[in-house]
Amino acid sequence: MEENLVRRIASNPRYQKLVAVRTKFGWTLAVLMLIVYYGYILLIAFNKELLAKRIGDGVMTWGIPIGLFVILFTVIITGIYVSRANKEFDDLTAAIRKEVL
Repeated sequence: MEENLVRRIASNPRYQKLVAVRTKFGWTLAVLMLIVYYGYILLIAFNKELLAKRIGDGVMTWGIPIGLFVILFTVIITGIYVSRANKEFDDLTAAIRKEVL
């Protein structure tokens, strides 16, 4: 019986849409995160002078706000994914469950 259920779910057009949309969205966010993170690491490796440059007359350097941006960016894209998952992906999952079961 479970094999039949798996087949029905896999052949459901809404399930195929859910997998395609979620996969594309997940990869998009992952690539954005990798660009930001590795961009920061490359900046550390190849442009230490920029990160060590002071902001104005204070003691803070550019490395601190740029590093905080990387952390904040991670929190923001996580929130974006959770928000979309709670709205669109959960609705599609409920519709699939209703159709298949």
